[in-house]
Amino acid sequence: QVQIVESGGGWVQPGGSLNLTCVASGTIFSWYAMGWYRQAPGKQRETVATTTRGGYIHYSDSVKGRFTISRDVDKNTIYLQMDSLKVEDTAVYSCNAQLRTKQWEADDDYWGQGTQVIVSS
Repeated sequence: QVQIVESGGGWVQPGGSLNLTCVASGTIFSWYAMGWYRQAPGKQRETVATTTRGGYIHYSDSVKGRFTISRDVDKNTIYLQMDSLKVEDTAVYSCNAQLRTKQWEADDDYWGQGTQVIVSS
């Protein structure tokens, strides 16, 4: 079994910062990519930032320059440093991992439960 667990959400005032952590654990042979996604009430889920195991990084235009994704390959962990937060960043932030549990199988998608981020004065 594979578990994806996010932490670090909470409430912050506009302009503030939060740091999210996502840990993939369990029977993991290797992972190809991990990333952060968010869904605000009444809106579709959108990509926030993703990274491959090798370090190729993608940011959505809405967070570029404010958010920083990083990874610890050996710990199957990614982080999201969120600075200059805006009210419109309020959402449930979920972590996704594309990984395989055995050497010869294809990568599969695993999702965490999500962590709430509220940006409000």
